[in-house]
Amino acid sequence: MEKKCVALISGGLDSALAVKLMLDQGIAVQGLYLSLSWGCCDKQKAVAVAQRLGIPLMVLSVGDAYLDVIRKPKYGYGSGMNPCVDCRIYMFRLAKCYMEERGAGFVVTGEVLGQRPMSQKQRPLDIIEVESELEGLLLRPLSAQFLEPTLPELLGVVDRARLLGLSGRSRHDQFALAREWNISDYSTPAGGCQLTDEHFAEKAKDLFAHEERPTTKDMELLTLGRHVRLSPKTKVILGRNELENLLLEGHAQEGYTCLRPRFSGPSALVVGIWNEAMRDLAASLILQRTKEEKLPEDALEFFINGKTWAVSRDTLTPTTQEAVSI
Repeated sequence: MEKKCVALISGGLDSALAVKLMLDQGIAVQGLYLSLSWGCCDKQKAVAVAQRLGIPLMVLSVGDAYLDVIRKPKYGYGSGMNPCVDCRIYMFRLAKCYMEERGAGFVVTGEVLGQRPMSQKQRPLDIIEVESELEGLLLRPLSAQFLEPTLPELLGVVDRARLLGLSGRSRHDQFALAREWNISDYSTPAGGCQLTDEHFAEKAKDLFAHEERPTTKDMELLTLGRHVRLSPKTKVILGRNELENLLLEGHAQEGYTCLRPRFSGPSALVVGIWNEAMRDLAASLILQRTKEEKLPEDALEFFINGKTWAVSRDTLTPTTQEAVSI
């Protein structure tokens, strides 16, 4: 077996420590960061950690296929819409493919036994290893002393005696090692999966309830603005500040129509079926969320995907009974 591994890098401390343990044993490490466009782990922190440790880092997008994991997880959800066990199986399958492509011998992660209640207890750790087809090839060096030896250990590629026996949710030992080994610039433990956030999870539930084939673009849009459901096939996203207004406008394309007011009000991205009724409802929502002193006295003008549309205030009401905030 080659003294070469692929290490999943999240930008957090645990994965950085796992890499350091490999480097100290003369193992060549290829870092792998798996990117979710709607945000999860901190990409910039992952890049910083890789640079500090002196390892190459490959950034790969998980793609739209990952959304099937969220839709129907075999092992269920955590506190929100987070399919932790199924997610790791999917990620580790990608890591296995990359391991084979790079000619590496095994995969390394920073998982700690008992640290996360859903995915890092003994049974889910075993399930993840088997279903990702990495039996014997998935090394968790921070908790190795509590786990069965992997093939790299049995073959002498990795010295098991130099691996750790960490467990539980406390991170005091990890912080002490970080100070000792001069590792910094990592993400704080408070960061993590957006799908565990209550508000994000509610918007994700709405998306999957109304879209048969959502895309990673749809998931990315969940991080922007206020979401209002107009119909089973149409929703509106309203910008909360000028930056979000610009970002929403940048998402305009087929199936995503942006109304940008020519007065000081929020932009509205209409996602789904577009017709005059949806246009008027979206314009009414903009009107409802614009301060009276910011509204023009005569006609209201909007840019709609680059074209100008004007409408009288009298034809729009500031209430939309059809709309439901998400």
